[in-house]
Amino acid sequence: MNDTSPEIARKVRELMMARSGEERLEMVSQMFDTSRALAMASFPPGLDGIEIRRRLCERFYGNETDVDGFIRMLRSRR
Repeated sequence: MNDTSPEIARKVRELMMARSGEERLEMVSQMFDTSRALAMASFPPGLDGIEIRRRLCERFYGNETDVDGFIRMLRSRR
């Protein structure tokens, strides 16, 4: 769903592209950190690192990735 008018979308894009690459990267990094913190706040306490990563992967990527494969890869690196 997109409820943003084309005029406003163009203006937002212009404002974003007026920033340096470094500024845009910093903004995206901060947004990701905030999203991660919000997601983690909804998890029960005491989860191990792999379970936290599994839940984050599911929350952020849903059906777009092989979560079980991701977890197998993490476990194989231990």
